[in-house]
Amino acid sequence: MKKEGKHILVVEDEEPVRMLIKEELEDEGYKVSAVKNGKEALGFISSQDVDLVTLDIEMPDMNGLEVAGKIREMKKPIKILILTAYSHYKSDLSSWAADDYIVKSSDMSEMKKKVKELLED
Repeated sequence: MKKEGKHILVVEDEEPVRMLIKEELEDEGYKVSAVKNGKEALGFISSQDVDLVTLDIEMPDMNGLEVAGKIREMKKPIKILILTAYSHYKSDLSSWAADDYIVKSSDMSEMKKKVKELLED
């Protein structure tokens, strides 16, 4: 499947991290939008077609696991990749809503690999 036309939404409350992820994915050839919280993400997804969402877990208004659950309730065919600095969430039962999960790193290669794998499914 070609990258062109694949739309990714980055949901991250920290602007430098949000911009870094956005730029890295754009460099891979994806169309990328970015928002700073779960509320904005849900509004965006309800009005736009998105193929994949990268979700931070620790956000001020609504955590990423809550957002993932609400995305699933929308019944849209969206892949969800949880990006977090906290590895303990992997055992959290509510992470079932995500298609995959990675711990944030300054090395973006694992994230890019996961994005590619999820969009090829």
